[in-house]
Amino acid sequence: MRADRLVAVLLLMQIRGRVTAADLAADLEVSVATARRDLEALAAAGVPVYPQPGRGGGWSLVGGARTDLSGLTAAEAQALFLLVGPAAVSPEARAALRKLLGALPRTFRADAEAATAATMIDPAGWGERDRPRPAMVDLLQTTVVRRRKIRLTYAGRDREPAERLVDPWGLVDKDDTWYLLAGTDRGRRTFRIDRIIQAAPTDQPAERPDDFVLTAAWQEVVDEIEQRRSSTWATVLIQERFVPILRDQFGRHCHTDGEPDRGRVHVRLAAPTPLDIARHLAGWGALIEVVEPRSVQDELARIGAELVSRYPGGHTDRKAAAPGTGHRGAEHGRPAAGG
Repeated sequence: MRADRLVAVLLLMQIRGRVTAADLAADLEVSVATARRDLEALAAAGVPVYPQPGRGGGWSLVGGARTDLSGLTAAEAQALFLLVGPAAVSPEARAALRKLLGALPRTFRADAEAATAATMIDPAGWGERDRPRPAMVDLLQTTVVRRRKIRLTYAGRDREPAERLVDPWGLVDKDDTWYLLAGTDRGRRTFRIDRIIQAAPTDQPAERPDDFVLTAAWQEVVDEIEQRRSSTWATVLIQERFVPILRDQFGRHCHTDGEPDRGRVHVRLAAPTPLDIARHLAGWGALIEVVEPRSVQDELARIGAELVSRYPGGHTDRKAAAPGTGHRGAEHGRPAAGG
């Protein structure tokens, strides 16, 4: 957990006075880039750490090599606990925060303790179920830190479960779904943790490229997946006031095209297939006009024909309502209908 690392960074700086990103990376078993980002995060949050460039430089706590955590100001202590408090979900992280709290001057403790409970993180979207953290995550984190190969039984999409021996490189929590990046005999692969049926650590040392940086590798994965998710593009015409709702539906694959004309604007949308786009747009009815391509128009026509066939007695004199403009949709910014 990052909260554990941030506390560990401060404790190491208290003991040593000055550290380098390479020192922290070796002690905490993370990449140099990760250690540097942790130091920058502490500085950005108001904790008094600063870099000293040049030969023999590094990062220091303000006040010199012997300054300990009790040298934090009240505002700095609050900044630290606001940063790591919401992320401290494990018993170990909470224990570390308690120890850190005890190192503060007594006059600061009440505000610092209150800061840990001032913010919470609710990862579940409106209308979604809360997804608990998979138990497999802790086991995989241990193998990543210890750098040991692990044998997985993995059920890929539309594939029979298969056993694989992999080198675990890092874990990513993406929108409350966990992924494992690992090395295999076919190169780097990404595994959804909720599809791992079984995992058995081994005593064999794992191999990891010297230049591997988890954030950079994950960005490559994201770019590849998003490219596949945007293989079909469509241009639609809609009232400008409804564009934010389309952005909520299509995310990064929604772009306005040109200036509004009489309150309406062209918008470019993308999804994996024409059917995926049509499913999202079907609930808009006549409020949206698909300019092109014809494939999306045809899918909308087919969906419309299916609905008319199934519900021939539906009323046609009701005033059309835009998705997301109902009571719940408007309140939470979610579409009221669509795929």
